[in-house]
Amino acid sequence: MREPGTANNSRFAGRYGRFAVQVLRGQAQVDFLPSALTGAVFSVALFTAGWAYGLYGLAGTAVGTATARLLGVDRDRVTAGLEGFNACLVAVGFAVFLGAGHLSTALLALAGSAVVTVVTGAVARIFATWDLPTFTLPYCLMASAMTIAAPGFQRVWHHGAGLATLTRPAGGPTALGPADLWHAFFANFAQIFFMPQWYVGLIFLAGIFAASRRVGLMACLGSAVGILTAWALGAPADQVAEGTMGYNAVLVAMALCGVFLVADAWSLAYALAGAVAATGLSAAMAAVFAPSGGHTFTWPFVLVSLVFLAAAPTFPRLRRVGAPVPAPG
Repeated sequence: MREPGTANNSRFAGRYGRFAVQVLRGQAQVDFLPSALTGAVFSVALFTAGWAYGLYGLAGTAVGTATARLLGVDRDRVTAGLEGFNACLVAVGFAVFLGAGHLSTALLALAGSAVVTVVTGAVARIFATWDLPTFTLPYCLMASAMTIAAPGFQRVWHHGAGLATLTRPAGGPTALGPADLWHAFFANFAQIFFMPQWYVGLIFLAGIFAASRRVGLMACLGSAVGILTAWALGAPADQVAEGTMGYNAVLVAMALCGVFLVADAWSLAYALAGAVAATGLSAAMAAVFAPSGGHTFTWPFVLVSLVFLAAAPTFPRLRRVGAPVPAPG
């Protein structure tokens, strides 16, 4: 006979166990992967960068996921982690740019993680007209609003001078040494989460490969293309080495070959072209956002991926994932 309370305890454990899996999948969905294992590895990477970043990432994802559940968002989206990744980036972004050790930052990060769920719903409703995903556009909107508004509030901004910079021609050496190359290769993965450490990027890459070797290979190709494009265009070596010129190329490469477009030789070429475009666009977006510090977030990835994905139906050799296979002519 089952002891009193055992059934209730089992339901309690099952309910919160499912929620924990949803949260971990939400972290993994930053890189398009609905894998709780990958989410756990990503969490390890954030804690390796700093315990506060690990906590912000988990808390933000949990708040975003819980908000979506409370608002009755489609269960399949919540289960797959699609309601957590923007909240994760919002929370970690707030911690990086406002200072993780301030109570005001913690409160704003939690509030932003909830609000971004509403923004996601609005963007998804608009983009449904063209059958386009939201990508990280909700997070970009929130993060840009934060960096623009924060210096105007004394209880929020703790860094003295504002973020504003002036656009100026790139300067400094452009030659990449061996150390620059391998630092840049791994830092490109870490910078998706604002982290500059190459070893943190190595952990993120391991998490990607834990879920999918194909996606991992595309991520590696995107990183390499981002480095090559930045070098060819004459980007300063220090920017390339710290990963700020290549992380958008990583996301574009993954998105356009295998995640949203069926993986084949045509989508591979299409994705790598998109990675080149995103790298070039990074400098343009930095100039656009110079008044708020020049932070591009993932705007280049979002804009390039939306344009390339919207254009894909025009090209018969490209096919959306899940679309019916055309009958032979």
